[in-house]
Amino acid sequence: MPLLHRIVRKDHAAIAFTLDGRACEGRAGDTLLTAILSHAGAVRLSEFSGQPRAGFCQMGACQDCWVTLAGGERLRACTTPLAAGMSVVTGSGIAS
Repeated sequence: MPLLHRIVRKDHAAIAFTLDGRACEGRAGDTLLTAILSHAGAVRLSEFSGQPRAGFCQMGACQDCWVTLAGGERLRACTTPLAAGMSVVTGSGIAS
């Protein structure tokens, strides 16, 4: 179940991306974190506790929203603009 539900910005251009192999869609101007949480209940599972994590500070300070792209690049989802064709791999099945 998605953590976020879009109530505004529905008229912005759609941007396709992939989350754990599943085709998803965000909107122009979204951060990667917003796009992910519009489709999933969490961003990743904690490597320490195994509990779901969804980002905390929303400004790049807490280190809680790190994600990995299919090519291996790690980045902060809260400060990274969504770009067409991004393929995010959480390895956790969160998007299922």
